[in-house]
Amino acid sequence: MDTITLPSELLHFQLPTALQNRLQSLLDRQDTGQPLTPEENAEALGLVELAEFLSLLHLRAQRQNTH
Repeated sequence: MDTITLPSELLHFQLPTALQNRLQSLLDRQDTGQPLTPEENAEALGLVELAEFLSLLHLRAQRQNTH
């Protein structure tokens, strides 16, 4: 089984502040019962997926750098 080496720079990757704020705004609107448009819903889902992907990369890079 081959091992993929991740660059240590991934430890610093995160969702940019503007995108974090946009996602939070969309989620806050949903939490207060304001419906999102289909476009906003797709945007929110994409941002959540991106945030999860970046978190996964961060965790893998962190784990790799501790071994």
